[in-house]
Amino acid sequence: MNSPTITPIDFSSAHIQQTIKLLKAAASDHQPTALATAFGAESVVLIHLIAELKLNISTFSLDTGRLPEQTYQVAAEIQQRYPITIDWYFPEAASIEQLNRERGPNSFRDSVENRQHCCSLRKVLPLQRALAGKRGWLSGQRHAHSAERANLLATSWDPNRQLTKILPLLTWTDDQVWEFIHTHNIPYNSLYDQGYSSIGCAPCSRATTAGEDSRAGRWWWEQQTNKECGIHADYFSGGSGI
Repeated sequence: MNSPTITPIDFSSAHIQQTIKLLKAAASDHQPTALATAFGAESVVLIHLIAELKLNISTFSLDTGRLPEQTYQVAAEIQQRYPITIDWYFPEAASIEQLNRERGPNSFRDSVENRQHCCSLRKVLPLQRALAGKRGWLSGQRHAHSAERANLLATSWDPNRQLTKILPLLTWTDDQVWEFIHTHNIPYNSLYDQGYSSIGCAPCSRATTAGEDSRAGRWWWEQQTNKECGIHADYFSGGSGI
């Protein structure tokens, strides 16, 4: 793989300055701290910034067992490009076997409760293991994603997991995210070029159309507007999430 042309980070942009301030604070004030990545547009931007700034922030990803092939492809490209280690976490095999025997492999389409249960086994519980012992957790959530995320704070306390949650790209627009990706030639998931705006598990994600918010393609068969998997709104601990 050829080395890409390195474009210096534009430190004069206010939104980039704010993000770097948050990243440096995470690295200095909340150790150990980790970035959760599903290799979406936001998280590859954060990986680039963390690598270029040489910050002491680890990176992990949750392999649900049902990710699109394109996600594994960009993960490999990211690991080739940047000197980082991706810590992968997986659901417990016995719990997935029991889920499939008792409810079926696609039971998540039968009800919201079934979908949330599937998400809990494949994402929420592995996330708990990934964050064990951490004092800081970085996520790529942005205000522009959906109405439900419009009131999020850049830094907040997660009472369920007893750590600080940090959203370094919270105020970035879609255009700012993609301008940064293209300016710095960052690998990204090719599903974005097929109209996807939010990418999770393969059977639970679809392309979006003009006028839909960026989360509309997640669990699109559900009528509810709150499109979260439990990572950011913990259905199973009784907490409200962040």
